[in-house]
Order: sequence, then C-alpha cells, then structure tokens
Amino acid sequence: MSTERIIDNGDVRLRVEITGEGPTILCVHGWPELPHSWRHQVAHFSERGWRVAALDVRGYGGSSAPPEVERYTLRELAGDVAAVAADLDDDPVILFGHDWGAPIASHTAIRHPDRVRAVANMSVPHLPPSADDLVATFDLLWADRFFYILRFQEPGVIEAEFDADLRDALARVYFAGSGAAPGAMLPAGPRDAAYLSLLPEPPADGLGFMSDDDLDVYVSTFRRTGMVGAFNRYRAMRLDGAADADIVGATIDRPSCFVAGEHDPVKAMLPGVDLFESPGAACSDFRGSTIVPGAGHWVQQEAPAAVNRALETFLADL
Repeated sequence: MSTERIIDNGDVRLRVEITGEGPTILCVHGWPELPHSWRHQVAHFSERGWRVAALDVRGYGGSSAPPEVERYTLRELAGDVAAVAADLDDDPVILFGHDWGAPIASHTAIRHPDRVRAVANMSVPHLPPSADDLVATFDLLWADRFFYILRFQEPGVIEAEFDADLRDALARVYFAGSGAAPGAMLPAGPRDAAYLSLLPEPPADGLGFMSDDDLDVYVSTFRRTGMVGAFNRYRAMRLDGAADADIVGATIDRPSCFVAGEHDPVKAMLPGVDLFESPGAACSDFRGSTIVPGAGHWVQQEAPAAVNRALETFLADL
C-alpha cells in the first residue's frame, strides 16, 4: 500500500509516493515518465525491507509546473530532490535516477552530498558539469540533421505535436526508445522535420513492456497536466552552464553504479562517441556498470528482473 506526501521546496510543491518501511530509496524519473515507471522497483524493494519513494519531478503529475524555463535547471531540480530526501529521512537516502532523473540525481549528490548515501543511474552516465551551452554543442554536432532535443527548444511547437494525439505520441516515443526498435529514437531526417512523423508506428498488439493500462496512466496524467513542464527541462539545458559554473568538472563522490539497455539511444547521442564505454570515469567510488542485453532506453520497465538484480548487487555492496 502506497501513501502520498506533498513536500514543499520554497514555492514548489512536490508529490511523492511512498511504499514500504526501512532505509529510504528515492526514485527520480525522466522524460516523459512518472513514478509509475518505477513500479517494478517499488514492488521489488519494498518487499525486501526498503522504504521506496517515487517523486513526481517538477513539471510532472502532482508536482508544481512553473512556466518559466529558468525554473528547470539541474541546479533547481537537484534542490527539489534534496528537499524531498530531507523530509523523508534524517539519514542520507539512496537515489535511483533514470533518463533526466540520472543527471538530477548526480547533481543532487554533488550539491547536497549530506542528503545522499549512494546513486544508481540508469541510461545516462554522469558527465561532469560544464560551463558550455549543451544545446549549442548539439546544434554543431547534428548540423543540418534532425535531432530531437533541438526540435524541443521552441516553446509550443513540440507541445502541439503531442497534443494532436497524445496517446499515439506517447506510444510512439516509448516504442522508438525500446529495445524492439534499435536506432528509432535518433531518426534520420531534415532539421525542421516534425518529430513524431519520424518515429515508427508502435505495434498494433501493444508495447510489450508496457500494458494498455500502464500507458493509460501516462496518457491520463499528461492529458490533465499538459507537457510544458516536461519540455521545459530540455529548454533549460541552455541555462545549465551558467547555473553550474561553481561545480564545473565535479565528480560523484558517493558510491555509484550505472545500468542501461544494450540498445539505449543515449549511447549514441554524441556522434562518434560511445557514452556507455566508461560510465564511471567521473565517479570516484564507482561500483560497476550493467548493460542489459536486448533492452532499450526504458530499461527498468523493459527488463525489471535484470535491473533489480543489478540494483540488489549494488545495494548489498554499500
């Protein structure tokens, strides 16, 4: 049985789902996800003596979604996680982060080390904070080619694409990022192409790793909240360099590990670079990586048994 808690960080309201009793694990989701994306980990670890909390990240679900892009820097979002951690437990918590939740967790460990016991990041390895504008870097690396993060920059454009048929849009994104569609999340196309038009149509018989009822959870929530907050995190990437000027080059100094799917598109986001080759390079107490065969970007939903085993090993070693 889960309970809900609302935690305030200044003027930001943060909704958290809490299951079980014991030392605290705090799960931080990515785009376009919700605490529901951690359902397999919540069930598994709450049954094994852990108190598992799953946060609606700022901009999602029952948490505040301020309209200003500057409210979505990694610095701001790490402050949210630290505030939730402090409210949940007097002791430092263990962070599980996926997709954007991974760099949010990493920044929390750097900026608020007293609130963090350990970090397990999924799909996005820790890259040391930089003073650069990462969107400008992507603009150069993906010159004259389509890249979804660049498509997300203009307010209202991508929201209109999703609003036209939200269920189909989310299903396309989840399928394209999965291990069943390798490479589909980084499609070839002209720079100004419509994003969803480049993604493959999902199978008629469903996504496999996500039931129709699971998809309904995401669709109904985003239909209620809209997706401006979710996309604002991508727009705030331009502001991260200035916001992180005080921690440029910082490593994660808490125990950490990395888990990802074999076919995760993040691996190839920097053309010519394998981002999964040395995921612990900027971590001073790295406990190892697990690359799950056959899985894609939604690794904790696509391969929950393998992910839970990897996380169990990590937790046992703390």
